Amino acid sequence: MVAKKDYWIAAVIGFLTGVLLLIILFFLQISFLYKNLIALVLIPILWAAGVWFGDFLGARVKPFFSQFGRYAAAGFLSTTIDFSVLNLTSYLTGVTTGIIVGWVNAPGFLIAVVNGYLWNKLWVFKDYDKEGLFHDFPKFFAVGLGGLIINSTLIIALTTYAPVSIVAAVGPSKWLNVAKFIANIAVIIWNFLGFKFIVFKK
Repeated sequence: MVAKKDYWIAAVIGFLTGVLLLIILFFLQISFLYKNLIALVLIPILWAAGVWFGDFLGARVKPFFSQFGRYAAAGFLSTTIDFSVLNLTSYLTGVTTGIIVGWVNAPGFLIAVVNGYLWNKLWVFKDYDKEGLFHDFPKFFAVGLGGLIINSTLIIALTTYAPVSIVAAVGPSKWLNVAKFIANIAVIIWNFLGFKFIVFKK
């Protein structure tokens, strides 16, 4: 069941996501009309609407949709944290391909995992217990580590073995982000199932 405060929380998460999205677009040198309006106004509205829609489906289809709406909002924030740190690290090191890109990918992913843990424990699954805030963190980290291995393996494969013509057409930095996006799709599914059925299993 979603409370009114959940919509406000989703809007704040959406705003933070929008700010980080602007940072990512800056690194990728992408600009378009109404970029700031979309990032700082439309995204918060969409995140709140997504939580409402998840609750709507949860009441009529399956209860887990209520959790999934909140999971998606928190997950997008973690994703933009991951991408923004990846782009910063790649910019500072100049690394966009090869085995070493796995190490460039790791800092953002790990920061995003900690962020995701806190949002999932306290807001998505509302798993309050007397054993402490980080009681479930080892299980969460294990699921996240599995996600990091999947994520980094796919990124290394997609940046190292992609056709040169595609990478040249898109640009190495942008292709790194495309590879990260593709890898994150697999990890989103992995993480939700792991968090729901292993970490925060009631």
